[in-house]
Amino acid sequence: MYVMHDAFRRELGHMNALAARTDIDPREVFRTAPGWQLFKDVLHVHHSAEDTALWPGIRDAVEGKPELLAVLDAMEAEHARIDPALEAVDAAVAADGPGDGALAAAVEALAEGLTAHLAHEEDEGLPIVDAHVTPEILQRFGLAHSEGVGPRMPQVLPWLLEGADAADTETTLRPVPEPVRAQFAAEWRPAFAALARWGAPAA
Repeated sequence: MYVMHDAFRRELGHMNALAARTDIDPREVFRTAPGWQLFKDVLHVHHSAEDTALWPGIRDAVEGKPELLAVLDAMEAEHARIDPALEAVDAAVAADGPGDGALAAAVEALAEGLTAHLAHEEDEGLPIVDAHVTPEILQRFGLAHSEGVGPRMPQVLPWLLEGADAADTETTLRPVPEPVRAQFAAEWRPAFAALARWGAPAA
């Protein structure tokens, strides 16, 4: 979870920097480079897995504890506000005519909302998970993630681990079968490193 959150924060930093550029039209990079779609895809998978496979089990475990249920309600409400923020960025990207700062404003709003949610989840939501999660819930959550990513795993896994330290990388890869780990090191990671996901030279 923390590695995923760090990856989202990293990408938001790339987006804010790109949207602020005046030497190019950032909208064209958002339209043509793979970074924006990849970010949206991974965020959708992550939040969908939480909503369907993580929070329902945790909610059952804390039934009768209104103060904990209120935190889970807040997580759900914050998730619901993310999609409109993504749609606002999409609308700014698709707009015709000269840039008027709409993209930078939409990206900044998305970054503020998502960053606040990630911090709230880490401060209040994940301690509840740590205290009440079961191996069965974790298995369902991991399966929902894997099924959501599907055939994009060769791109998503190195995306997730870009910039992660050795300990986080090892912890994340530990459940992965050894042949897949070898493929990750030999093929997936180098291919991702060569991907100009936010265009060049903005990446």
